[in-house]
Amino acid sequence: MLQRLPPIPAGFQLLPAIDLRGGQVVRLAEGDFGRETVYGSDPARVVRRFAAAGAHWIHIVDLDGARDGVRRQTDAVMRILAAAGQAIACEVAGGLRDEGAVAALIDAGAARAVVGTAALRDPAFVERLVVRFGADRIAVALDVRDGMAVGQGWVPGAAGVPADGALAALADRGVRTFVVTAIERDGLLTGPNLGLLAHMVERDRGAIVASAGVSSLADISAVRSIGCAGAIVGRAIYEGRLDLAEALGLTEAG
Repeated sequence: MLQRLPPIPAGFQLLPAIDLRGGQVVRLAEGDFGRETVYGSDPARVVRRFAAAGAHWIHIVDLDGARDGVRRQTDAVMRILAAAGQAIACEVAGGLRDEGAVAALIDAGAARAVVGTAALRDPAFVERLVVRFGADRIAVALDVRDGMAVGQGWVPGAAGVPADGALAALADRGVRTFVVTAIERDGLLTGPNLGLLAHMVERDRGAIVASAGVSSLADISAVRSIGCAGAIVGRAIYEGRLDLAEALGLTEAG
């Protein structure tokens, strides 16, 4: 039985990110596990900081799970969900390769599960998730390099499929929310790939959440202006380049 599901906030959403590796809050550069920066060892404390700033969403990634193909940071994710409670909706990614893993996560209180590699490999799997849990509770991560949506995006030269085709095929399976990451911008504070994001928005096949490179109020305004439904921000917050409360105020001001 699904329990204590928080409501899905409406409108454009800014999602501060918590990436987990070995129980610590980290960020990777271009998804490279060899280029890691540690920002803390208490994920629940980070949640409280985000809550104090007024966050409505948190984007959580189990990096170990993403690499290994099975959930690894379960305890840390549970602590985050408990700290967030009903006040903040949490979407969780990493290692979600079967229905049982997704069910456990949503039952624990996650507002949305984000599926990546498994979605590209088996679109029918995502369709089953949408049917079982509802389109509001399932999103797909499209990690894009040179126009190709790739599974295991941290692996140089990983095989992929055209991002346009992946978007269309998964939308046809009922997916309505896509987290689009420009791998070459991830964790580098170089600004979002507006060309890629605009291209995906223009396909009109679902809500596009911008990921990678968002590091300023101007970046947030830019992705919003081209029609993105939200933006994920990580390193810029941790390094003090972006004030989360100010950024949230910008998005809520319309």
